[in-house]
Amino acid sequence: QVQLVESGGGLVQPGGSLRLSCAASGIMFSFLTMGWHRQAPGKQRELVAHITKDGTTNYADSVKGRFTISRDNGKNTVALQMDSLKPDDTAVYYCTTQVLGAWRYWGQGTQVTVSS
Repeated sequence: QVQLVESGGGLVQPGGSLRLSCAASGIMFSFLTMGWHRQAPGKQRELVAHITKDGTTNYADSVKGRFTISRDNGKNTVALQMDSLKPDDTAVYYCTTQVLGAWRYWGQGTQVTVSS
């Protein structure tokens, strides 16, 4: 049974930082690309960042230079460090796993709210 459990969301002021974590189980974690998606009310779901099994990273233009994705294959965890947060970053953030080219497994999501 695949489980992706996110933690670390919350309320932060503009310019602040948050670190999201995702604990994975039931998958061959070290062999899979992991990602973070987000969805804001009234907006399309967006792939924020992903990291391959070898550690190659890729970011959406909207978060480049502010967000950092990382993984620990020994602990089956993936993290998203978010700095210089903006109100537009407000969304539900989902940890996801890519299988055969598709984002197949999703966590339950964690709310990030950036507001003064």
